[in-house]
Amino acid sequence: MREKIELLKEYIENSNNIVFFGGAGVSTESGIPDFRSAGGLYNENYKYPPERMLSHSFFMTNTGEFFDFYKTKMLFLGAKPNAAHLKLAELEREGKLTAVITQNVDNLHQMAGSKNVFELHGSVYRNFCMDCEKEHEIEDITASIGVARCECGGIIKPDVVLYEEGLDEKTVSGAIAAIENADVLIVGGTSLAVYPAAGLINYYKGNKLVLINKSETPMDDRANLVIHESIGEVLSMV
Repeated sequence: MREKIELLKEYIENSNNIVFFGGAGVSTESGIPDFRSAGGLYNENYKYPPERMLSHSFFMTNTGEFFDFYKTKMLFLGAKPNAAHLKLAELEREGKLTAVITQNVDNLHQMAGSKNVFELHGSVYRNFCMDCEKEHEIEDITASIGVARCECGGIIKPDVVLYEEGLDEKTVSGAIAAIENADVLIVGGTSLAVYPAAGLINYYKGNKLVLINKSETPMDDRANLVIHESIGEVLSMV
């Protein structure tokens, strides 16, 4: 473990073009549950499977039930940035890290101070009216009873990517460009099981691919450095 941390330190010290790609495991240390672990969202019992309740078609046809689930299971507004978020923001301020690419929708990277963040799956803090396109604060969702509605009467939709919806092309293009140009790519807190997001790391052509995750991933064999530990614990050591 010590040798792996020393190699990671060497990678970081000798680079000013590091990109970080992160998943749900980055936020679990802030008290936000992930989806697929034993205590994750997908292992609880609901009236419908979570994948269905978080789909575009369910949002359109069962909007009230969508919001009931969304507000109780997807919003963790009291969560604070943890050691991983803070270290990444520090590396950006030092001119070493050029971009954060995240699959999370919790805004914790920005709260920690990161500026160049590509949110592949959107953010719960952005919401818009489906009729007049007015932007709404998160409080307009949390304070609502049943379906969240705009003053115009339109439904307020969270700006998160639901199942059956495509990723934002501009965000994806920016993430790909960052990965292609990266000297060091650190992938942390993700099982690399969610596509198309996980496929973006295939754009990395360098020789300093670092995977930090508690469990094995399909990309472990390809990585130059693999650390099976907590992302927050590892980054706090460098």
